[in-house]
Amino acid sequence: MNVGVPKEVKPDEYRVAITPAGVRELTSAGHTVYVEEGAGVGSSIPDSDFVATGARILESPDDIWAESDMILGVKEPIAEEYPRLALRKGQVLFTYLHLAASLVCTEALMAAGNTAIAYETVRLPDNSLPLLTPMSEVAGRMAPLMGAHHLMRSGGGRGVLVCGVPGVRCAKVVILGAGVAGMAAATLAVGMHSEVYILDRNLERLRQVDHHFRGGLETVASSTHAIEETCLDADIVIGAVLVVGAKAPKLVSDDLVGRMRDGSVLVDISVDQGGCFESTRPTTHSDPTFEVNGSLFYCVANMPGAVPHSSTHALVNATLPYVLDIANHGWRDAALSDAALAEGVNVVEGAVVYEPVAAAHGMATTPLDSLIG
Repeated sequence: MNVGVPKEVKPDEYRVAITPAGVRELTSAGHTVYVEEGAGVGSSIPDSDFVATGARILESPDDIWAESDMILGVKEPIAEEYPRLALRKGQVLFTYLHLAASLVCTEALMAAGNTAIAYETVRLPDNSLPLLTPMSEVAGRMAPLMGAHHLMRSGGGRGVLVCGVPGVRCAKVVILGAGVAGMAAATLAVGMHSEVYILDRNLERLRQVDHHFRGGLETVASSTHAIEETCLDADIVIGAVLVVGAKAPKLVSDDLVGRMRDGSVLVDISVDQGGCFESTRPTTHSDPTFEVNGSLFYCVANMPGAVPHSSTHALVNATLPYVLDIANHGWRDAALSDAALAEGVNVVEGAVVYEPVAAAHGMATTPLDSLIG
């Protein structure tokens, strides 16, 4: 199979979808790997490292898309890439898609008539998300750091030192969601000696969190009332809510934000799925924040892109086994033999086959079995 790796074109996105080690695994299995010139530079991987493990460097992104049976990406296609989606019939796109948050991207993939497989909806029998987990860990660990930076007066916040000093209280950090990202955020927030509250609807999960942190934070059963009570005097609120493949629920209203302390900081990790704050809208690393009712919103849609070297290697460690399976057997046979990968298939030949995406856009769902059986 010809496997193509174009350079990411989303603003401030520096990750790349393959590493030299991944290239070696693919070429050793008899596949051809095309990498766009300079695709790895942002992740501190020069073209020469890819060539050394067997990749072929192509200058034009159009050539990458036209020559490849499978395209590996990091972020969802954006408008300038939509015409490339149909350059090769029967092509597989394997990347983060977050289609429930984007009707335009969903329609572009449907119009292309190829197969789109989303990293974030590949799901194991225990409901874990092996291809989303590494980036959730990165974003979760970054969230308290970004919150602490913007909580400083120079960062636009109310001028609070997150860890406090003797005689002066530390920052109160509220984390909505106790999944992978929420736990990663809690780990950093607790390590920064802040006062941490984590909310979740799953009581058993909260018991696990309490046991893990040995009482080092407060666990709260999530409800509208509990969210309001904990957020009102918070310095940092971190949204880490995930409904697999679907839009995130709106948990923090603008009215609540208006009653919070001026200069508080809200970090929405859930922005890729539409966000869990009412006024969430995607921002970039170059222009990461905006003000809502006196508070600062940080809603960067590709947070791990700020640490691309670490993120790229963490991502490819997780995706490579699936990439090899698809390359070796084709996506249909790979999906038939692996139910987790089948969960990742979102669009096939113009039809939406992943129900949460179809529901988000009021579309009909076509059963995947009818297309691969």
